[in-house]
Amino acid sequence: MATIEELSKISSQVRRDIVRMVTAAKSGHPGGSMGITDVMTTLYFNEMKHDPKTWCRCGKGQDVFILSAGHLAPVLYAELARAGYFPVSELGTLRKFGSRLQGHPCVTDALPGVFKPSGSLGQGLSVAAGIALGKKYDGDPTRVYCLCGDGESEEGQIWEAGMWAVHHKVDNLIAFTDWNGQQIDGPTKSVTGLEDLSEKWGSFGWDVIIADGHDYESILNAFALAHNENGKPKMILFKTEMGHGVDFMAGTHEWHGKAPSAEQCEAALAQLPETLGDY
Repeated sequence: MATIEELSKISSQVRRDIVRMVTAAKSGHPGGSMGITDVMTTLYFNEMKHDPKTWCRCGKGQDVFILSAGHLAPVLYAELARAGYFPVSELGTLRKFGSRLQGHPCVTDALPGVFKPSGSLGQGLSVAAGIALGKKYDGDPTRVYCLCGDGESEEGQIWEAGMWAVHHKVDNLIAFTDWNGQQIDGPTKSVTGLEDLSEKWGSFGWDVIIADGHDYESILNAFALAHNENGKPKMILFKTEMGHGVDFMAGTHEWHGKAPSAEQCEAALAQLPETLGDY
């Protein structure tokens, strides 16, 4: 497992990857991807039981990650590449014609690490809950993880899946929400008024954990608490900052789906230490 110092270095490099990928593609979603980077790095390099050498799309005997908020594909691709699922150099093909790395993840036999396509928001939690129940039936002790967005949580299917997961007692499901308070149209409170997500998930019968998505000790502790097998699915609400790590991108919805210019890319990279080597 990676130490906190190692996690910090990986996260810095992943943020560099995200900025460079989206800039080269002239399209993509850097803000949310950078905001959830610390959590995703902890997931792939400390929390999950997985091995790119033995990865199988059936998910048996391994932890499974489902990206429900599919527009956060840049951070998933960067984490997978840095974890050894495919060459880091391939990150430069994001959104290019014929690339395996499309704007939202697509399942192909040639792209390891991706269990399902992610496009329409709200569907991933249903899939994750179903896989978790399947593991229960199979006697498979591994877990299922699912990343949702707070804006995505306006989708009704999220709450349908929430009820179903409680009913079937899938306590091997650890979902987590990128709780940054931003979505493409502006602050979530000005779009549908989600209010307190912790009260909502708690009322549905989930175990709710609130953590700082930029503090590794808080992230690690949250995942540790989520291992409690008490018959309830887990929802970790990670408080994050969209665009975290770059001052002019941080804390605003303006970078939800906007690619930096070449000059903005250089300015962003100047704030992100290169730790593992660029592709």
